[in-house]
Parts: sequence; structure tokens; C-alpha cells
Amino acid sequence: MERIELTAQVRDKTGKGVARGLRRSAMIPAVLYGHGKSVPIALGSKEIMKVLNTEGGEHALINLKLEGAKEATDRLAMIKDYQTDPITDSPIHLDLLEVAMDEKVRVAVSVHLVGTSIGIKEGGIVQHGQREIEIECLPNDIPDYLEVDITNLKVNESLHIRDMQIPAGIKTLSDAEATVVTIQPPVSQEKLDEMLAAAPAVEEAEQPELVKKPKEEAAAPEEKQSEVKK
Repeated sequence: MERIELTAQVRDKTGKGVARGLRRSAMIPAVLYGHGKSVPIALGSKEIMKVLNTEGGEHALINLKLEGAKEATDRLAMIKDYQTDPITDSPIHLDLLEVAMDEKVRVAVSVHLVGTSIGIKEGGIVQHGQREIEIECLPNDIPDYLEVDITNLKVNESLHIRDMQIPAGIKTLSDAEATVVTIQPPVSQEKLDEMLAAAPAVEEAEQPELVKKPKEEAAAPEEKQSEVKK
């Protein structure tokens, strides 16, 4: 598991106005939770973007140095949750969780499919099931992702969480019977035609009634002048 060094500023003030001011200064408001306490902090937006854009970045261990803190300044933390702007998709707020190396944590890690299955070579189609799996382990044992080898998977066969090779020290908390991947049979042209024929026809929308005449239908300048002269 990658470990990242970050510096955070302890905030004395909170609120929407303060948060907006921080964002204008290329900072992201955040809160560090741990041991029954919460500390308002601010982090550089560029640094956070780099963390979130790396593989497994959401689960990276962060060596957090707090500037302006009254207590211990160095903390070990992980990103617990974050909010993004609905338009730019950039982070606008983070929740960090302080962790200890000897205490297990619960996180959701992504599933990566590896290999080319026999079923795909026969024309089958991959259908994803669980794309993330919740696990419990020590911080140092958190993987960037979990691999699932589908090489021997044939058409109409599935792999479940119980079939996965989970690294030592990691306990899966998701339903063991949950399907991770299935190889669906190929869709024949006949079946595709049936599906298209059964699809409801799209009715042509009614033409809206014009409130004003289009410009091209308006009276010509000569006609307007003759009307004025009368």
C-alpha cells in the first residue's frame, strides 16, 4: 500500500463562507476524525487530486503533518469519504479517518478482471457483477485492488466472491455468494431482431403550434410600404 506525505492547515473557523474562501484559494476544507475527536483542516487541492487520481488512491495511507495543531502534529490517516462538485467533478470536501497500524480497518476495494476467458474467445460477453468488495485488514495490508482471473471461465459460467483468491491477512465482508463476473452467451442476429421488433415504437412528436410567423413568411418591405401609403 502506497504511503503519501501531506501537509494540512488546522482551521480555527468553519462554515460555508470559510469553505468557499478556502476553495477560492485552491484549498479543500476537510475534517480529520479519530479517537472520538474531530479536527477541521484544509488541504491543497492539487495534492488531493494527485492522491485520488492514483490507483488505489482512495485507500492510500497518508502521513499527515498538521500545521497549527496544539497536540501531536503527525497523524496517520486515510480518506474516509469525499464530496465532489456536480459540474467539475473536483473534490470540494474530505473526511479523513485517523488510523493505527495495529488496528484493522474496513474499506471497499475495486475488482480487476485479468486474462481472456475461453467463453470470450467463443463469442461470449462479459457481464460484471460486484465491482467493489468490502474487506477488513490492517492498514498495511490494504491492496490497491483485487484480481480475478477469468481465463478458464466458459460461456454461462460465473465466478463468485467465494471463488476468489484473497491475499493472506484480508477478510472479505461482502456476501460470499455475490457474483463477480459472468460470461453471457452471444446474442444471435435472430434474437437481436426479435428484441428490436418487441421494442416499443417511438411516436413522432407533434409539431408545436407557431405563435409568431417566421421571418420568411412576413410581409415583404414593398407590401408594408404600400399599406402605409393607403
